[in-house]
Amino acid sequence: MRIAIDAMGGDHAPEEIIKGVLEANTLLDKDDELILIGIKECIESQLSVMGANADAVSIVDAPEIIGMDEPPVEALRAKRKSSIAIMAKMASKKQVDAVISAGNTGACVAGCQLRMRNLEGVNRPGIAVVLPTFGGPVTMCDVGANVACKPLNLYQYAVMASLYSQNVLGIENPRVGIMSIGAEESKGNMLVKNTHELIKADKHLNFIGNLEGRDIFDGICDVVVCEGFVGNVTLKITEGLVSMMFKAIKHELMQASLELAMEFKPIMTQIYKNYDYHEYGGAPLLGVDGTALICHGASKARTIKNAIMAAKKYHTEKINDHIVEFLSTTSARTNGD
Repeated sequence: MRIAIDAMGGDHAPEEIIKGVLEANTLLDKDDELILIGIKECIESQLSVMGANADAVSIVDAPEIIGMDEPPVEALRAKRKSSIAIMAKMASKKQVDAVISAGNTGACVAGCQLRMRNLEGVNRPGIAVVLPTFGGPVTMCDVGANVACKPLNLYQYAVMASLYSQNVLGIENPRVGIMSIGAEESKGNMLVKNTHELIKADKHLNFIGNLEGRDIFDGICDVVVCEGFVGNVTLKITEGLVSMMFKAIKHELMQASLELAMEFKPIMTQIYKNYDYHEYGGAPLLGVDGTALICHGASKARTIKNAIMAAKKYHTEKINDHIVEFLSTTSARTNGD
């Protein structure tokens, strides 16, 4: 399998990106190939500093960088030699089997959509992020790819996220819910209400109805469906809340006693690891014709390593084939045939 990684994307690029690639390289099969895309001189310099074998990874030169704050589509058009643009182009030509980036999310989504195109039957791709909860991993889709959704988009997110949850996370019959302002069927805007009817009509989905925000962490669902705006806000609030809670607990322990804080440190470290998004690597862009993972801008080496392993599993489990097969018979099922 050939996996391309954007070496220039993210807050800690290229050092942490390259480090993560080297760590993943030791876990892959001999016929797997990792390809770093970015400024060649910069990548070679980092590999030298790290004492890495020059033959450990391949390098594709991309002399331009799309910044995190640049308008996605305009940046892609202006910077055709950027790592994101070249990465997407290679995927479209089937020169690589998977692409990974911690760079500008909008540019990654736009590049993959424009170059890789959508899977047959998919209307709009969606970003699916895995939220670690006490009840197990919960897949939420969409978290930022599509902020102007139609009921069909949300229905397809339910299908794709369910298949991902089942085949990658190992959840046998994922429970699907729609994010709303109340659990009652009558609650929500027209998008939620119409989507509710559409998903409910497909008996092949384990649909449990509407969800409220707190339900995500209560262990009652495995898949959460929402439009990109709602999903992105929910994701960022969750990240901020988790960070604040850990800081508050650490502060209170330090205030009480240094000895008490040191005694609790191993427990806190283990809890943080269990609920850390770095463990799941990147978020798959479900619905594009290929394997594309978008990583958090703050990704460290561990994130990239795990994203590479997740990309391999996504590709190996043939998630896209499952999606196309499911959607190809959607019309017959929803019509009751």
